[in-house]
Amino acid sequence: MAQWPRRSLLQAAAAVFGSLFRPKAALAASAADPAWQLSDKQWRERLSPEAFRVLRQEGTEPPFSSPLNNEKRPGTFVCAGCQQPLFASSTKFDSGTGWPSFWQPLPDAIDTQVDFRLIIPRTEYHCRRCGGHQGHVFNDGPRPTGQRYCNNGVALAFVPDA
Repeated sequence: MAQWPRRSLLQAAAAVFGSLFRPKAALAASAADPAWQLSDKQWRERLSPEAFRVLRQEGTEPPFSSPLNNEKRPGTFVCAGCQQPLFASSTKFDSGTGWPSFWQPLPDAIDTQVDFRLIIPRTEYHCRRCGGHQGHVFNDGPRPTGQRYCNNGVALAFVPDA
């Protein structure tokens, strides 16, 4: 009898479990600022279809698809939904994952919550002002924090220093 590689067994188990368990589609977190509690119609008028899918429906863009991966100028990365400053460019690093990554957000810029959509719990983060989904934070980043804020590029805009 042939032995299945461990990875194949895990993939098969995930496929079976995934076919039985279909989590409901998640929606973006609530906006902390009442001025940014907009309807889906209002958000669709402000955002591209891809930005709406990521920011308001917690989607994920394909890796290596964002021009912000290569952005290296001094400046600030802001929420594409409401322009809330989220990350200083000095905290950006190349994680090799295909998404813009940062080792620390700006103070009071984001809120986090636990996400179980891939069965294993992950910490997702949202813009504190408008609730727009940005990405997930992992504990495999560089010093000094050891964290990697893995961001969807379409959820960000870049504002260069003057």
